[in-house]
Amino acid sequence: MGSAPHVVVIGAGLSGLAAAARLRARGFAVTVVESAATPGGLVRTETIDGHNFDTGATILTMPELIVAPLTELGVPRGEVLDRLALAPVDPGYVMNYADGTTLALPHRADRIPEAVAEAFGPGPARGTAELLQWLRRVYDAEFDVFIDRNYGGLGDLTGADTRRAATELVKLGTLGGLTGAVARFVSDERVQRAFTFQALYAGVPPHRARAIYAIIADMDIGRGVWAPAGGMGRVGRVMAEALTDAGVRIVYGVHAQRVVHSGGRVSGVVVDGETLPADAVIATAERDRIADLVGRRPRRRLRYSPSAVVVHGLLPVEVTETWSAGHHTLDFGAAWSRTFAEITGRRGAPMTDGSFLLTRPAVSDRDTFTAAAADGRRLESVSVLAPTPNLDNAPLNWDAIADPYVTETLATLAGRGYRGLDSLQVLRVDHPTTWLRAGLPAGTPFSAAHTVAQTGPLRTRNTWPGLDNLFVAGSATVPGVGIPPVLISGGLAADRVTDRLADAFSPAPAGSVR
Repeated sequence: MGSAPHVVVIGAGLSGLAAAARLRARGFAVTVVESAATPGGLVRTETIDGHNFDTGATILTMPELIVAPLTELGVPRGEVLDRLALAPVDPGYVMNYADGTTLALPHRADRIPEAVAEAFGPGPARGTAELLQWLRRVYDAEFDVFIDRNYGGLGDLTGADTRRAATELVKLGTLGGLTGAVARFVSDERVQRAFTFQALYAGVPPHRARAIYAIIADMDIGRGVWAPAGGMGRVGRVMAEALTDAGVRIVYGVHAQRVVHSGGRVSGVVVDGETLPADAVIATAERDRIADLVGRRPRRRLRYSPSAVVVHGLLPVEVTETWSAGHHTLDFGAAWSRTFAEITGRRGAPMTDGSFLLTRPAVSDRDTFTAAAADGRRLESVSVLAPTPNLDNAPLNWDAIADPYVTETLATLAGRGYRGLDSLQVLRVDHPTTWLRAGLPAGTPFSAAHTVAQTGPLRTRNTWPGLDNLFVAGSATVPGVGIPPVLISGGLAADRVTDRLADAFSPAPAGSVR
C-alpha cells in the first residue's frame, strides 16, 4: 500500500466541505482551495454596514446531513450539534394569502394538521394529515435509491432495489403532476400552495412538475426548519473548523486557474500560478466554470432556474413586530400559475402579482440580527426575496431597473400589511446581474433547473467525460439544488474518489481520523 493519495477540492461550499470530510475520514490527504475569505459558499452570513444578514441560503433542513460527515471524522454527534447550536424555527413558515388568511406551519409535523384546522377548517386538516403520511412514503421510497446514490450504468437503473423503489413510487402516484397529487388529499388551493411552492427550488412550476418532487416538501415542511446561532454562516465555519482539526488544509482567497490533465487523467490544479499535485480532483463550481478549468467546452446547453432580486435592509423592531410574520414568511399574491409562467417561461418577465419571501432571522436569534441605532432604538435586519426570470429568459438591464423594482416591491408588500416596509433602510440589493458578475450562469444562484432532461440520472453527472479522476459536486450535479442535495453531492463525489483510487490505496475505516 502506498502513501495516502492527495485530493484537491475546488470550493469550500457545503458540498466541498462534505466531500473533504468524508475523504479525510477515510485517510486521504485533502486540500481545499476557496476563492472567498470564508467557507460556506452560498450559505453565508455577512456584515453590511455593521449589521448581520444571511445573504445566501436562509432555510436549513435535515441538519443530520451536516452531522454525518463530521461524525465520520470522529467528532461525537452531540459535540457537532453543540457546535452548530441549532434552534428549531417555529413556526417554520408563516404563509399569508391574498384573501387575508394566514397559515403558520409548526416545526413539528404532527402539529401541522391542527394549524390547518385552525386556519381553514377540519376538512383540509384531515387531508393534510393524510398528505403528510404520503409525503413520508415518497421520501422513504425515493431517497436512498434515487437521491443518495451514484449510478454506474444501465444495470443500476434495472437492479432489484431500483425496481422495488420505482414500483412503490408508481403506486404512490408520483409520475403524474405535483399539484394534482397534492390535490388528491386537499382541495383547498391555499393548502396546496403550502406543499407545492417548493417546486420553485427545482426551477419548475408546480403545475408542470412531476410528483416525485413532493420529496422536497417532506424535507422542508415534514422535517422542520432549523436556525444556527449567529446565522447560516455558522454551518460552513463549523464544518471547516472540524476539517482543519482533522488535518485538512483549507486555503482561502486563492483562485483555481486550470486543472492539469493529460492522457485522460488529472494530475494537479493550478492555483494562483502554483500547481497543487493531485491524485484526484473534486470541483464544486457550476458546470461551465469547470469546463473552463479543464479547457473543454461542453456541447449540451443547460436550462437554468429562475433568479431573484434580494433586498437587505433595516427597520425598527417596533415596526416589524406589528407584522403577521415569522423567521420565514411567504406572502402569496392572488396569481399563481401566471406567476410561475412569468418567472420560468422561455420569455420571462417580472411578476405582475408577485409572491415573496420575507426573512427575519431575529425572530430566532435576536442578539445577532438586531443592533442599536444612534437614537437608542433597536434595528432589525430584514431581507426580501422576489423571484425573477433568469437572464437567459429575460435579458433585462437590472443595473437600471433594480432600484425602481425594489421600491415597487416594498410598496406592494407594505400595502399587503407589512406596515413600514416601504421605509426600509436598504443596505444592499442583489439581482440577476449581480449573480452573473459572481460567475453564476444565467444570473441565477439556483443553478440548473430540474427539467425532465436535467433531473435524476439525466442531470449533469458527477464524473467528468474523458477524465477518469475528475469529479463534480454541488448544485449543478446530482442530486440537485438546495442544502440537503449539495451535502449529499459531496458524499457521492467522495465515494467516486474512493472507488477510483481503491487500487492504489486502502482507505482507513470511517471515523478513524480526529
